[in-house]
Amino acid sequence: MPKMKTRRAVAKRFKPVGKDKFKRKRANLRHLLAPKSSKSKARNVKTDYVHESDIKQLKRCLPYA
Repeated sequence: MPKMKTRRAVAKRFKPVGKDKFKRKRANLRHLLAPKSSKSKARNVKTDYVHESDIKQLKRCLPYA
């Protein structure tokens, strides 16, 4: 059986953490930061985890993670 290919775009955005968990970055920290509150910017700096309903799709894209 041939090796399965990893979706490179997905591999750059998500990192596996433990078993059945993936870490991701939060959005809204690239530009137009002046009107955003410090509270929302601080919240978006923290890492977040992928929702349980999306893990099955991620595992298909990252077969060796």
